[in-house]
Amino acid sequence: MIFVTVGTQLPFDRLIKAVDQWAARNNRSDVFAQIGPENAYRPRHIQWAHFVAAPECRRWVERADLVVSHAGMGTIISALELGKPLIVMPRRCDMHEHRNDHQSATVARLGARASVKVALDSDSLEKSLDELANLKTTQPITRSASPQLLHAIRRFINNPGVELPAGERVLATE
Repeated sequence: MIFVTVGTQLPFDRLIKAVDQWAARNNRSDVFAQIGPENAYRPRHIQWAHFVAAPECRRWVERADLVVSHAGMGTIISALELGKPLIVMPRRCDMHEHRNDHQSATVARLGARASVKVALDSDSLEKSLDELANLKTTQPITRSASPQLLHAIRRFINNPGVELPAGERVLATE
């Protein structure tokens, strides 16, 4: 089962339309999408709802074999916590899908994770969906930060003028 979500704040027609068209071409009836507030595109080939409450959204992610999402951190963290393969497509400011391009910055950091596939456009999203068999479930991330991250945060709070040594990595998911 594939769960698609665009979050609750804005519609994301480009993502929903690409998944809907892919599902039609591949005769997939196991796709459910949370499509956000009123939007111009209404899916015809997948099941959908405008909104899904947070607990229900979590249950959809738990049941899913694959999660497809905008680059919203809530969904990304949920999928990673549950070890679910994830395709992430960032909203683009130049296409009037968001107010800025912070989602592009988010996916730039996520692309190195084996369980996360980044799709920058509709074609790459559909190609990633075609390659479902290659997406692997991975070890779930922990719900707590790494000791390295906690140490770096403590150093910053206690000495705000001190910079991290060049190349020091402090990721919460390591």
